[in-house]
Amino acid sequence: MMNCELKFEEVWRKSPEAVAFCPYRVCPIGAHVDHQKGRITGLAIDKGIHIAWSVKHNGVVEVISLQFEKRAQWHVNGVSATRDGDWADYLRGASLELGRRYPLSRGISGVIEGGLPIGGLSSSAAVTIAFLSALCRANGLSPSEKEIVEIAVAAENNYVGVSCGKLDQSCELLSRKGHLLYLDMLDDNYELIPVAPNCKPWRIAIFFSGVERTLAGSKYNMRVDEARSAAYALKAFAGMEYGKFAVTCLRDVPRDIYEAYKDKLPDTWRRRAEHFYTESARVVAGAEAWRAGDIETYGRLITESGHSSIYNWETGSDELKTLYEIMCRTEGIYGGRFSGAGFKGCCMALIDPAYEEQIRHSVRAAYISAFPALEGKYSDYVCDSADGVKF
Repeated sequence: MMNCELKFEEVWRKSPEAVAFCPYRVCPIGAHVDHQKGRITGLAIDKGIHIAWSVKHNGVVEVISLQFEKRAQWHVNGVSATRDGDWADYLRGASLELGRRYPLSRGISGVIEGGLPIGGLSSSAAVTIAFLSALCRANGLSPSEKEIVEIAVAAENNYVGVSCGKLDQSCELLSRKGHLLYLDMLDDNYELIPVAPNCKPWRIAIFFSGVERTLAGSKYNMRVDEARSAAYALKAFAGMEYGKFAVTCLRDVPRDIYEAYKDKLPDTWRRRAEHFYTESARVVAGAEAWRAGDIETYGRLITESGHSSIYNWETGSDELKTLYEIMCRTEGIYGGRFSGAGFKGCCMALIDPAYEEQIRHSVRAAYISAFPALEGKYSDYVCDSADGVKF
């Protein structure tokens, strides 16, 4: 029995009716381009968020997290218009957005359990989707995958205040074990590319820096606005129609226009655009490498993506930059980069399983040598790909 089930029985003196699950995700190539309607590649992993839950017929939602102290409670038809500023804001926002599309009469009581430390694996999207899975089932609803993505993204954008794209939610819903998700955010067309028969063995390593992060309080939104500003300026320089700022994105601007006018951009905006165009090229090359079973090339492109995230997108705490540098020189790692927004959190890598123990020992030793105060907070895990949520 899982910890969330035990806690549920302790609090409500009965067994939960069900346990909902949503996997975490990694995005090896395609970071920081989803909100610009770019292409991404992603994998769901076999760790994630579980919610042990039962129906509450009075419409009240009452949830407890094993990771946070505060118990949260609200009515499905009475979500406050102002955020509480706690971990449950994602779920309040999801209740609000679901209720705008479907009539809700039942709530849930639930206990949430995260499978890994918070930061870098889209835990916010995973907990939102796991919660939506439970709330939809409690109310007899069967929304489409596209609707769930839209609801979860709207909860983060409109309620929590994070200007994220659809990368996290799409990976957690559309991914399938043993396949690479290749998704175009412009039109939501996607392909699940299977592992080629000639591909060398690989697993997914996660290295937690020991420093957690929150997107809404970070520079994440600023980076998104800088990318939009670059797109807006490039359109103006080229005489293109540029419309409203809020919906402007770099995908609207052909790369030849960027090359022609990039020297007119402020340096910060130019670097954000440089990341978008080079990352977009890496995604296309990475999908072809994966299709061909060339894990070494795919891994090299992951590492190049990490470099661009540091120097062009300009994310990365000292801890994550150090982890990235350690990964770059560790034998048996095909490629690695920050996972998620890259301000704190973790790094991910595709590794050769034959080197698994050596990699874990080497990375840990080098990292703790650099940050001895994080002994006991740093952690590492090795995972496999997994199916996304099925609604």
